[in-house]
Amino acid sequence: MKLEERVSAFAALGKKLRELINSGDSKLSETVNCQHLKNAWFTPENVRFAISSIAESLTEESIKKWLSKYPDLSNVNQPKTIGVIMAGNIPLVGFHDFMCSLITGNRIIAKTSSKDSDLIVYIAQMLCEINSEFSKLIDFTQNSLSGFDAVIATGSNNTSRYFEYYFEKYPHIIRKNRNSIAVIDGDESEQELKELSRDVFSYFGLGCRNVSKIYIPTGYKLNNLIDNWNDYANVINNNKYANNYDFYKAVFLVNKDKFIDAGYLLLKEEIAISSPVSVLYYEYYDSKTELETNIEKHKNNIQCIVSKNDVPFGKSQNPHLWDYADGIDTIDFLLKIK
Repeated sequence: MKLEERVSAFAALGKKLRELINSGDSKLSETVNCQHLKNAWFTPENVRFAISSIAESLTEESIKKWLSKYPDLSNVNQPKTIGVIMAGNIPLVGFHDFMCSLITGNRIIAKTSSKDSDLIVYIAQMLCEINSEFSKLIDFTQNSLSGFDAVIATGSNNTSRYFEYYFEKYPHIIRKNRNSIAVIDGDESEQELKELSRDVFSYFGLGCRNVSKIYIPTGYKLNNLIDNWNDYANVINNNKYANNYDFYKAVFLVNKDKFIDAGYLLLKEEIAISSPVSVLYYEYYDSKTELETNIEKHKNNIQCIVSKNDVPFGKSQNPHLWDYADGIDTIDFLLKIK
């Protein structure tokens, strides 16, 4: 299959997904609406958001812009088999690795997460309907990977140590836990603050691109945020989220920790950047230099920064195709496999 055919197929996939979402397709709705029965975090709203984000990125213009950086893509004539171990923290989190493996002309063996085993298979079947040649290149498993030439694995800090040991002899990308932060300078509009709430609350904050900590200027009133985030107050109606909220509120009270209770979110001053579900850490800064120094300390654990000068407010979970996880260029990695 030529590169042009692969590009065309993924662009057609994006178009089809957009049409199905807009039309309220019954099969898509059934798939979306049943996911929470297998994973309580995968609410219909979150699944639709994930599919819509992918659909919006899959335009022919965006795909060609993304791939224009790689002139060698047209010369790939010896496909490799890429083993991909997918995470299951948010819906379809493994799609980008899936696409990278196939758009480079390789085969993929994907080990799906038990927490997200249906959606990627559903998307793959749709791609194969668009171009049947992909059916020869895609295999899914929930067993151990075998017969691969390279590996892309995403997991926790604990599982990453196992991955590093098990796959050390193969070309690999091993991803660990990361979190995202936001920087407030104090001049944000109400609309920008409302948009920031999407970065905090989408997927209940479970994604590595979700904001888990905010840096705010000394003297900044946190009510400026809370008053603009009420649109997400209903997250507390999710049992799993509410259980986290109740647990950490009890822990903070027992430990006599200072925190702010918004009724659906706990805000706590903390130097760490990885906050639990239902908790948002914050830290004050006095100067730009101090801010940059504090961020530099965590640079290896930061996925993205949301601010006026970085990822726009509200867009952390709508990455471009060229926004690679952990800053590792997946296409470049795949092109260099011997």
